[in-house]
Amino acid sequence: MRYTRFERARIIGARALQISMGAPVLVDVPDDLIDPIEIAITEFNENVIPMTVKRET
Repeated sequence: MRYTRFERARIIGARALQISMGAPVLVDVPDDLIDPIEIAITEFNENVIPMTVKRET
């Protein structure tokens, strides 16, 4: 599924907030990578974020 830039930003932002609040990380990340946004982008690029987008048609 292709996401718009707004959907992508919303998904990554919501996941970064979850990670910063202590949610488990779903991918293997290097020890020097501690930024929640970068971790969320990595998860998004690997398609492991458990979120869906509902679109009105």
